[in-house]
Amino acid sequence: MIEYLASNPSFLDLHIMQYGLEQCSPLHDYGPAIRDYYLIHFILEGKGVFETGNRTYHVQKGQAFLIIPEAVTYYRADAANPWTYGWVGFQGIQAESYLRQAGLSMESPILNRIDPEIVEHCIRQMHDSRVLPNGRDLKLTALLYSLFSHMAEINPPQAAESMKGNRQDKYVNKVVDFIGTNYANKISMSQIASFVGLDRSYLCAVFKSRTGSSIQEYLIAFRMNKACGLMGNSLLSIGDIARSVGYEDPLLFSKMFKKEKGLSPRQYRTAYFPG
Repeated sequence: MIEYLASNPSFLDLHIMQYGLEQCSPLHDYGPAIRDYYLIHFILEGKGVFETGNRTYHVQKGQAFLIIPEAVTYYRADAANPWTYGWVGFQGIQAESYLRQAGLSMESPILNRIDPEIVEHCIRQMHDSRVLPNGRDLKLTALLYSLFSHMAEINPPQAAESMKGNRQDKYVNKVVDFIGTNYANKISMSQIASFVGLDRSYLCAVFKSRTGSSIQEYLIAFRMNKACGLMGNSLLSIGDIARSVGYEDPLLFSKMFKKEKGLSPRQYRTAYFPG
C-alpha cells in the first residue's frame, strides 16, 4: 500500500508527501539514495539495517528511523526476520521543529519507541481518507500531527538524559572519525578506546547504546561499503580491494563481504559493474 501526494501551498507548516505500508522480502534494500523531503519509517515487525552519515543502525520492531533531505541513506531488511514497516514522507517549514519535539534529528535519527498498532492504524486511516469528498488534505495533515503527537508522548525528553546523550554522541563521533581515517589499517579496539580517551568496555557499551551496533560491526560495514565503491575500478583486483580496506587475507575479506552484502565480491562486481 503506497500513495504519493501533490504539494499543497495551503499547508506550509507541515504537509504530507507520501505514505505506505510494506511487508519486505528478506534482504530487500533501497539505496544508497537521497530524498528531497523528510521520511520516517516505522518498524511494525521484524528488523533490518539503516545506514546514514557513515553510521550503521540495527533497527527492529517498535523503533523508527528518520531520513532527512539530501542525506545519502541505505536500508536493508534482515535475511531471517525481514521487517514490515509503515512510512510517511513530509515537508514544511515547521518539520524540523516538530521532529525535534518527537525526539528525532539529523544527529539522532533513531526513535527507540513507537507503538506499532497506533502507527499502522494511523497510516490505514490516511489510506481510507481517499474516499472523502472534501477536506482530505486537512484529514491527512491532522493524522500526520497525530503521529508526531504519539512520538513525542511515548518518547518524553529528559534534560539529564539529553546532556548525557550529547556527551555520548561526541564519543561516538570520535569513533566514527577514527574509523573513517584509519579503516585501511589494522585497527584494534584498544587503539580506538585510547584515541577517544575512554575505557574500552565503557566505550563499546556507549557506542552500542547510541547506534544499535557494536564498534566491530560498524567497522566491518564501513569497510564493506568502501569496498563496494572500489568495485567499479577495473584496475583493482579483489585482493587489491581487500588490502585497500584493511584486509591482508582476501579469503577473510570475501567471507566478511558476503556476510555483509549477501553476495561474494566477484558476484557483486559482476552484478553491479558488468563492464
